[in-house]
Amino acid sequence: MASHDTSFDPSDDPSPAELLAGRPNLKQHAMDGLVLDGVPLNRIADAVGTPTWVYSAGTLRSRYRALAKALKEAGLDAQPHYAVKANDHLAILATLAKEGAGADVVSEGELRRALKAGIPADHIVYSGVGKSARELRLAVTENISQINVESAEELAMLSAIASGMGRTARVALRVNPDVEAGGHEKISTGRATDKFGIAFDHAAELYAHAATLPGIEPIGVATHIGSQILDLAPYRAAYARIADLVRTIRNAGYRVETVDCGGGLGIPYRNEPAPSPTGLAGTIKAAFHNLDVRIALEPGRWLVGPAGLLLASVVLAKQTPSTRFVVLDAAMNDLVRPAMYDAWHGILPVSATDAVAPLSPCDVVGPVCESGDTFARSRALPPLSPGARVAILDAGAYGSVMSSPYNARPRAAEVMVDGDTWTVIRERQTHEDLWAGEVVPIP
Repeated sequence: MASHDTSFDPSDDPSPAELLAGRPNLKQHAMDGLVLDGVPLNRIADAVGTPTWVYSAGTLRSRYRALAKALKEAGLDAQPHYAVKANDHLAILATLAKEGAGADVVSEGELRRALKAGIPADHIVYSGVGKSARELRLAVTENISQINVESAEELAMLSAIASGMGRTARVALRVNPDVEAGGHEKISTGRATDKFGIAFDHAAELYAHAATLPGIEPIGVATHIGSQILDLAPYRAAYARIADLVRTIRNAGYRVETVDCGGGLGIPYRNEPAPSPTGLAGTIKAAFHNLDVRIALEPGRWLVGPAGLLLASVVLAKQTPSTRFVVLDAAMNDLVRPAMYDAWHGILPVSATDAVAPLSPCDVVGPVCESGDTFARSRALPPLSPGARVAILDAGAYGSVMSSPYNARPRAAEVMVDGDTWTVIRERQTHEDLWAGEVVPIP
């Protein structure tokens, strides 16, 4: 899949002009340089410094509305639950909560964040292969909409917890449809060899067993086949199997109210063809239109990825006999996706002068002491002198949330732009913050 593979011929890369044309929230102004919505990025960098994450509230809203509209126009009774793992900042969650989004959470921390941001408990779905007893107890206490159970063992544990509390947990069985989604090995989740979900051939039997357990109300089935999926065919294959499973369970006399269709819809990091919400909604409708089920979705990257970028400055330009290196003040501890997944992110100069300068290939790297601390290889960019700024695009998902203070590098600041105003939503971490709470034993 292109967005996870840096082995593509760099001549196939979209040009800076093509990247800009494909991102309507970004404009290049002759005086102000690169502008996100109504705010020049230089203005943010001057005030806050770099590296800094910058998010567009308008993009979040418009993408959520486009998804909700596609589902409604397809005639689906559907509720999107934002996948909190993509970006868990309270400002992101609160923006989506005001649009009516639910939340898909995978930990106690994410559940508490979703509630704190104003997402009601009856709009929260809890997924994940390793929920602890403490986490399940919290989910039952908060009376969330649904717990996606991933194994017979988890089902037994949840039954004991819920019945012991005198409560009933609404449960969907997460089923592994054994479908190859075509994405990166590390983000495929729906194959028989993956750790997620219940084997398809055992699901109907386990659903019947769930109906006999105290403290358990089985209400549906769930599936999730992977992330950054750029082809609807894997969805069609998975949903066809899930629809057959719904019929099998109902034929055995059990009620199925809901189908959680998961997430994973990809975004065009390289301007490659990518499915639309309308296409996904049509695929869901084709599979489930005659089953009278409520549909849940777990979009994450599709909603927040294009809404964010990482603003960075050039530390120095280094020329070797074979390669021009552009060294940034951002690093793999900030944005780990290129190092972890060989992920491709577009990079644009912020300066209006740099934007019209001649292009030549360079490797864009960070200062961390790892060869993997590389954002791009043989990327066509203008000459970038020390102090020049760049924007690393489509970094709103799995960016800040996966960052770390590796090499004792403080975490970057975060900013949200809303129209022509902007707000620092997380201050830059200080060096003193890095060791706050650490204790050195006194001999």
